[in-house]
Amino acid sequence: MGAGISRVFADQGATVITCARRPVEDSPFEFRACDIRDDDAVKALVDGIASDHGRLDVVVNNAGGSPYVLAAEASAKFSTKIVALNLLGALSVSTHANSVMQKQDTGGSIVNISSVSGHRPTPGTAAYGAAKAGIDNLTSTLAVEWAPKVRVNSVVVGMVETEQSELFYGDADSIAAISKNVPLGRLAQPEDIGWATAFLASDAASYISGASLEVHGGGEPPHYLSTTTADIK
Repeated sequence: MGAGISRVFADQGATVITCARRPVEDSPFEFRACDIRDDDAVKALVDGIASDHGRLDVVVNNAGGSPYVLAAEASAKFSTKIVALNLLGALSVSTHANSVMQKQDTGGSIVNISSVSGHRPTPGTAAYGAAKAGIDNLTSTLAVEWAPKVRVNSVVVGMVETEQSELFYGDADSIAAISKNVPLGRLAQPEDIGWATAFLASDAASYISGASLEVHGGGEPPHYLSTTTADIK
């Protein structure tokens, strides 16, 4: 999904710097290695980008994810790592980015990638869902604390079709069946998330801060609708 977001920003003329623990092969974008769970490394990353490029206008906190582990079977160490990656890492990146943006005449914009998992039960990814719920609260809180110079918003992402979709949704037939449950009839493409993110980061959203923009194709119908005998159109 990060590649799709990066492509949209690049297509709009942005200078894109990507960050991960390991580089992505054949990526056309500038890359800097960083584990966002290491606050000292994050500070060095942000300061280095600001020094080399002269400014930092937009940050997209996209790092995250979680393997499937039932809560009763997850160790405390596992859950702590999931929360650190999906919540505390974004807080660290945002805090150091804010320090740079507050000094700029034009301020800056931070967009956090959240998930529908933070708004509904998420069996098998309890710590992840809790962390994403925290991301949305973090977004609204930082928007108040850092205004008016820095805007902070989140994109609440539904199901996205990526190169790893089969790990989560199964084969092509399974993905097609799942897509039928989405009102718009398909899973999101990474660029769909990219356009929503670019909008929130742009001047077109200059009066939007503290918002959580849901990008989920209309959402998922309640499970009872698949079993009810009522005549629901």
